[in-house]
Amino acid sequence: MTTTVPAALGVPIDDFCDHLVAIRRSANTVRAYRRDLEGLMVHAHEHGITRLAEVDLAELRDWLAASRQGGASPATMQRHWASARSFFRWARAEGLVDTDPAAGLRAAKVPRRLPKVLTADQARRVMDDAVARAGDDPTPRGRRDAAILEVLYAGGVRVSELCGLDLDDLDRDRDTIRVTGKGDKERTVPLGAPAWAALDRWLARRGEWVTPASGRAVLLGTRGGRIDQRVVRRIVHQHLRLDDDAPDLGPHGLRHAMATHLLEGGADLRSVQEMLGHESLSTTQIYTHVSTERLRAAFERAHPRA
Repeated sequence: MTTTVPAALGVPIDDFCDHLVAIRRSANTVRAYRRDLEGLMVHAHEHGITRLAEVDLAELRDWLAASRQGGASPATMQRHWASARSFFRWARAEGLVDTDPAAGLRAAKVPRRLPKVLTADQARRVMDDAVARAGDDPTPRGRRDAAILEVLYAGGVRVSELCGLDLDDLDRDRDTIRVTGKGDKERTVPLGAPAWAALDRWLARRGEWVTPASGRAVLLGTRGGRIDQRVVRRIVHQHLRLDDDAPDLGPHGLRHAMATHLLEGGADLRSVQEMLGHESLSTTQIYTHVSTERLRAAFERAHPRA
């Protein structure tokens, strides 16, 4: 069985990925699209296809069907569709194919799942416990971890945005931070007093870990460099697992919690959209469904005629 992509089919993928980088698509997107398209071309080559122009709609459908039969999730199927559509639209514009075979593909429907979120009490308990543990830790680690949890929950920032924070991004006069989100778009996010207190406690110890590799990074790893996203994810999981009642969530779980609790507290949808950095309001609206589901669950538990 062929496991490598022949040059005639692989070179266009390389050029397409260079195009994605040039238009500033994220590294994760480029890697995912490359993986999808290489899988498509291996599949096509096994069917005797040697040139890009030979890939037709039937071949694309056969590839998607094979992926589905192989256990691909609906979300993965949706990405396969997006990869093929984007690639062949680009190939058509570049004159690599005369017609776009992916134009007739139908997108896979992805069921919308409501995210698990912490309750406000669980979030408060997790933060308070983290701050307490930080006070018992003689090293800077506990204070850094507490600051990570507080900023993730207070600002609803993405883990990449948190790790990218520089000292110049902290605005104490306005109690805000500046983060750089998807597409290198900057936005301003407010933080509350507990998050600033946790940051102050960490910054008072940050100098103990500073090395030439630290630069202006707010959050550091134990060796002094800018903290890695994987380390942040591990820290969040560790702290949430310490609370027996809290779901085991990562940094994105704290982002979900922040959005849900804001809406439950009466914040308007547009403000939450701006804080989260969502381009589409429909992305933010999922949190209104979470709140509705909570109300329904409470009604069914408590109302005698539910």
